[in-house]
Amino acid sequence: MAVQKKERFQLSNVVLLSLSHMLHDIYSSFLAPLRPLLIEKFGITLAVASLWDLFQRIPWLLNPLIGLIAERTAARYFVILTPAITAVSMSLLGVAENFTMVSILLLVMGVSSALYHVPSPVMIKKLSGTQTGRGMSFYMFGGELARTAGPLVITGAVTIWGLEGTWKLIPFGLVASFIMYLKLKNVKISSDFKKGEKRPAYWKHFKALIPFFLILIGITLFRAIMKSSLTAFLPTYFFNEKGESLWFANSALAIFQLAGAVGTVLSGSISDRIGRKTALIIISLITPGLMALFITSSGILSLVWLVLLGLFVFAPGPVLLALVQDVAKEMPVFANSIFMTISFMASAVAVFFAGLMGDAFGLEQTYLISAFLAIGALPFVFMLKTKRQ
Repeated sequence: MAVQKKERFQLSNVVLLSLSHMLHDIYSSFLAPLRPLLIEKFGITLAVASLWDLFQRIPWLLNPLIGLIAERTAARYFVILTPAITAVSMSLLGVAENFTMVSILLLVMGVSSALYHVPSPVMIKKLSGTQTGRGMSFYMFGGELARTAGPLVITGAVTIWGLEGTWKLIPFGLVASFIMYLKLKNVKISSDFKKGEKRPAYWKHFKALIPFFLILIGITLFRAIMKSSLTAFLPTYFFNEKGESLWFANSALAIFQLAGAVGTVLSGSISDRIGRKTALIIISLITPGLMALFITSSGILSLVWLVLLGLFVFAPGPVLLALVQDVAKEMPVFANSIFMTISFMASAVAVFFAGLMGDAFGLEQTYLISAFLAIGALPFVFMLKTKRQ
């Protein structure tokens, strides 16, 4: 009976953790919609305001260290407490009195976000039993929905309470952490070591996983420019290069993100059935073609291709998360921290190069180049050695 309970898919807890992911990421997405108001409030330039993105991203470089700490501590409390910490720090942006206070709040949020995202996929694995891919799909769906809901939530709050009233959003995060404590306090996700027991050979396990992580770097890097250029510059592409209205351009981004959320739900569960490698091969083959169709179309037809593109661009997320948990049996939290660092670095580099190419060739050519580069992920996918799930 104990084995059956361990392998059972705990739907209510998986949904709860996925909702906490959505809530956490809703708060963490407040900066972009608040930035114009904060620039006006402090009288700073756009270049100075862009430094805030750096402050909230720097802590992610500590992911491997966080992974090591999480392996030796009650990491479930990281997952339980961080929604409250993120909610407090981001809700206080509106009442911050100067640039430095905003920077400190964003730095705190960055640390909190890293502490949440490193161990939470491991908790999802614990709660998913033998259906890891399905659990990761629920988890990623929450994160993707947050990217659409976050700007709407903070815009509504400012409209109702004004910029100085954003602190009134704090209680939602506190209540979420309290509920998670009641429901998830007994879910152990870190390694438990008795006194005198041999410490885990972290370096030994890491060296054994280096070939696997190199493959993940290849897959992530070749796909990163396509994903990052779409999420960062899609409204600019429609508005400046395609001549569409601003309403159309922003609606296109919302539709793209929503399609991505649906894609994350489907891909993880499908990978449970057909295997992680097979799922990644299908995604890697189809996505470049959809990008080409999207670029060569216009108007409503372009939105049709964009929806299909969104389904596949975000689909590798839960599959790769599940794959990391499948492979890293000895130190799942530490392995996930390495993968998160890879994802962060790939995204940071991709946004930079997408911007350079956009300035040099235009966004349309950048999208076509990114589609061609995405094909480069296929050889790395074929190098994966996985079992059918």
